[in-house]
Amino acid sequence: MKSTIVIGHKNPDTDSICSAICYADLKTKLTGESFLPCRAGEINNETKFVLEKFRVEPPRLIESLEPRVSDVQYRKIDGITPHISLKLAWEHMRDESIQTVPILTKKGKIKGILTLGDQARFYMEDQDASALSKAKTQYKNIADTLRGEVVVGDPEEHFTKGKVVVAAANPDVMEDYISEHDMVLLGNRYESQLCAIEMKAGCIVIGLGSKVSKTIVKIAEEAGCVVIASPLDTYTCAKLINQAVPVGHIMRKEGFVTFNLDDLVSDVKATVAKKRIRYFPVLDSQNRYVGMISQRNLLDVERQKVILVDHNERGQAVDGIRSADVIEIIDHHRIDSVETMNPIYFRNQPLGCTATIISMMYREQNVSISPKIAGLLCSAILSDTLMFRSPTCTPYDESAARFLANIAEIDIKEHASAMFNAGSRLQEKSADEIFHIDCKQFKAEQLRITVSQVTGVSRSELKKVKGKLLPYMESLLPTSGNDMLFMMLTNIIDESTELLFVGQGARGVVNAAFSVEADESSALLDGVVSRKKQVLAPLIKAIEEM
Repeated sequence: MKSTIVIGHKNPDTDSICSAICYADLKTKLTGESFLPCRAGEINNETKFVLEKFRVEPPRLIESLEPRVSDVQYRKIDGITPHISLKLAWEHMRDESIQTVPILTKKGKIKGILTLGDQARFYMEDQDASALSKAKTQYKNIADTLRGEVVVGDPEEHFTKGKVVVAAANPDVMEDYISEHDMVLLGNRYESQLCAIEMKAGCIVIGLGSKVSKTIVKIAEEAGCVVIASPLDTYTCAKLINQAVPVGHIMRKEGFVTFNLDDLVSDVKATVAKKRIRYFPVLDSQNRYVGMISQRNLLDVERQKVILVDHNERGQAVDGIRSADVIEIIDHHRIDSVETMNPIYFRNQPLGCTATIISMMYREQNVSISPKIAGLLCSAILSDTLMFRSPTCTPYDESAARFLANIAEIDIKEHASAMFNAGSRLQEKSADEIFHIDCKQFKAEQLRITVSQVTGVSRSELKKVKGKLLPYMESLLPTSGNDMLFMMLTNIIDESTELLFVGQGARGVVNAAFSVEADESSALLDGVVSRKKQVLAPLIKAIEEM
């Protein structure tokens, strides 16, 4: 069974990452099933500091939940080598109930494919008597196809010259149609066998289960003539012998379609719909063959089960969320637009941090909290509440943080200061990196807006950052899909925010939202540190009243 993914929003912050890790831990302990913490974006410096301090590996990065070929129950059917006979290939396809088989190199790379149609064309088209030599057929293939054995000669050698001749006439007539290097199908007549060898045949096939005499064996060895003994009659040998041709002779070497495990199912479906072949080879990241996929397999894609933490808006969710099966949501933001297949467990509380909710759930379920988990949860609360300074912070958040700090054995002030310092190295980053550290998109009326936020503890640092952010925001706006861009430069020490903005009408929206007289592209907001409660709500209200 696939693991259930626990994942936060795009451009993850410390709460998003830590909540995913801790809730996956809680669910695993409660159910015994597999829950995998994941992330939908790169980790910021503050979160890196937290993970390193508590020695926790970063969650796996998931760029999209769109189902891929690896999510499909493809068939793990063995491939075949180019050297085996068409007869063995047909038996393999019959036993596996498939109509297409891959031809592989020794290293597992795909060299071609063989379909039932390819075999049918070979049998139905008029093959001349030189078909086996043109295909450079191994003698062991011929012996296996005729249910016989190589009595004289090397089974690994190839029949490369001459034609196949059925010796049904008397020996004195055989001389007229047997040429050097030919393969002669014979019965049990000693004279005919001797005549074929004397005519310098490359191989004789003795049918009817006849015992090959010691004299014929000796003469054939001296003449360099291969001898194959078969229990079949001459007619049956003649009918079956072309099935000894190696599949490499008739396989499709070009123009066939393969898929990789990472290919999107939607892309694969579009390609498969245009083809008549039922089965297609699947390759891994090293382009090695791993199995076969059919159109029917593509109809039975298992939807990835997902738990969302610290968000419930589709615009903030990992790409491809529509293709997944959301089974739970744990969040502390306003309720928005994520749709689910079925009724789900949805826990949404007006608290300062999702980690506070998760810490409550540990205690409600009487599950012990390890120092490592306590450290992550506490760090998330300190980050989201700006060490209890944010207006979104509640007594529950502060109480939970102090309880967790005791388990993790950390000093709240020292730890919070170290976290904020680690995360505020803004001058080392590009404008693009700074803008996307904590970036969320929202929709108000018919407008799309993005509100980003960075925090710092130095006025001079934030002032320098402003100088490179405004030009960047101006250049980003036309291609961002947004009508307005907002950037919060939040000073934790001063408990204030300078709000930068670009976009037509953005200044008027800011003036109306915060009852200020903004500059051309920024406004200073004293006492404002929370995006969710102090910035987003007034902005949306002002836009709706425009």
